[in-house]
Amino acid sequence: MTISLIAALTKNGVIGKNNDLPWHLPDDMKYFMQTTKTHHVIMGRKNYESIPEKFRPLPNRINIVVTRQRDFPAAGCIVVNTIEDGVALARDAGENELFIIGGSEIYALGMSFANKLYLTEIDSTLEGDTYFPPFNKGEWNELSRKHHEADTRHVYPFDFVVYKKK
Repeated sequence: MTISLIAALTKNGVIGKNNDLPWHLPDDMKYFMQTTKTHHVIMGRKNYESIPEKFRPLPNRINIVVTRQRDFPAAGCIVVNTIEDGVALARDAGENELFIIGGSEIYALGMSFANKLYLTEIDSTLEGDTYFPPFNKGEWNELSRKHHEADTRHVYPFDFVVYKKK
């Protein structure tokens, strides 16, 4: 099973601010939805709570929420207490590609399992309070890069980049 992290991040590694995204990039949201559709997705409790209620659980996916809270209510989701339990659940279900979708702490825990990264690299430095974990790009091969210019719907230019662990 391929274990992938998928995230959008700025040049300074910001992935969030005040439990929200500090940007509005509709094509990135579309990319996320298309890439993760029909797959298992693992997210942390805070990330789950940051998703607007009308979009919970994320449609057309098996949503797995990792939390230390034993009786955390997450309707339509599978709640586990460790990322290892979430990975095992997806593997036992025959998933071919599991997506770890954040937040920061879950990305940090998931990095040791990951063999693929789908990163939207935003060409900007923004303020935030949540960061993607640092990683050594020398340990990854860039498989693809697709540039997206800034336009009337996207304030910042960005690249969709896929990396595979060496």
